[in-house]
Amino acid sequence: MPAVARRFLAEGHLIDSGILTRMLNAIVDAGADYRVIEFAMGKVRTDPSRVELDVSCADGEKLAALTGLLVNQGCYEKEVGEAVLRAAPRDSCVPDDFYATSNRRTQVYREGAWRDVADMRMDGVIVVQGRSLSCRLIRNVKAGDQVVCTSRSVRIIPLFPEHESEEFGFMANDVSSERSVDVAISRVAEELARQKRDGGRVAVVAGPVVIHTGGGPALAALIRDGYVSALLAGNALGVHDVESALFGTSLGIALDTARPVFEGHRNHIRAINAIFTHGTLPAAVKAGALTSGIMYECIRAGIPYVLAGSLRDDGPLPDTEMDMLAAQRAYGALVKGCSMVIMLSTMLHSIATGNMIPAWTKTICVDINPAVVTKLSDRGSGQTIGIVTDVGLFLRSLAEKLQR
Repeated sequence: MPAVARRFLAEGHLIDSGILTRMLNAIVDAGADYRVIEFAMGKVRTDPSRVELDVSCADGEKLAALTGLLVNQGCYEKEVGEAVLRAAPRDSCVPDDFYATSNRRTQVYREGAWRDVADMRMDGVIVVQGRSLSCRLIRNVKAGDQVVCTSRSVRIIPLFPEHESEEFGFMANDVSSERSVDVAISRVAEELARQKRDGGRVAVVAGPVVIHTGGGPALAALIRDGYVSALLAGNALGVHDVESALFGTSLGIALDTARPVFEGHRNHIRAINAIFTHGTLPAAVKAGALTSGIMYECIRAGIPYVLAGSLRDDGPLPDTEMDMLAAQRAYGALVKGCSMVIMLSTMLHSIATGNMIPAWTKTICVDINPAVVTKLSDRGSGQTIGIVTDVGLFLRSLAEKLQR
């Protein structure tokens, strides 16, 4: 059986990013062959490179599968044709050969030109409406929607280090516990100051460990001083934040002495009860019953927040969204258009948020466990920069540096 071949192009910083190596390895690992037709290498780091090569496989099915891998590396076919569109057969159902999105900038060849896809996120599909293309979750697809199928008319624009600001380009996107944490926090402080100065939007995704480690007042200060544009969390953060504000404890442990207090196990339930007494968190603030803490500063400053519920929640607080799909939509709405996301010791909420944001959103993940950042990268949020440290120490140091 004669081999089938297609010609591919790739452009950009192919050498120092490692893309060329990954691309050629993918071809060889798939049992295919390649022939370099043209290669122009940039002379300096800021110059892009360009490669054109023929890729051949034993049969068309294998080449189609390999094409998908190459597209994900930033390759695209030289002789590109119009995108293949097929109608969704019913609501929340798409054709079998749908194109599955990544979180990187994506274009589709449509009506004789490469066109950008809006609302990029991972694990979605691309729907065409007129001349516009948008990324959509499969559950939001309606019967008859025109869905982009196969990867042959799709190209991905890889991200390169040059796209980062100098303030933010202080580390590679791997994770290490051996970096100078103080230096890393200084760079984050510089970037936060720049975001505030330039009108950027910064979302914070925070877990209850922020309260347990004594970082609550520091995060509240960041909100009060205008560095935070949105807060995404679970019910637990809200409960323990209120508990610490009302009783000075977190899960019954005194935050100033780190010792359990008498009947402290009741305090988080007392905190929930106190909010229910007034009806909602904003009502408790208005009544003067809640006068400090993260939730207080969000409400006082008009910072939007979402508290997402879970099976393990006590209460929960009346403000907590217990419909998971509604909470997911609310998270997505708040992170849309954010230029930076800071994830603070909450693996599940961090992964959920990482699924929603495009790859060009600056992302910081702070956790004492390096595996949390590794898991984020493994699931596609490769832009995430990890800082391995106690989140309370991180927040207190960050707030001090910004106050200077």
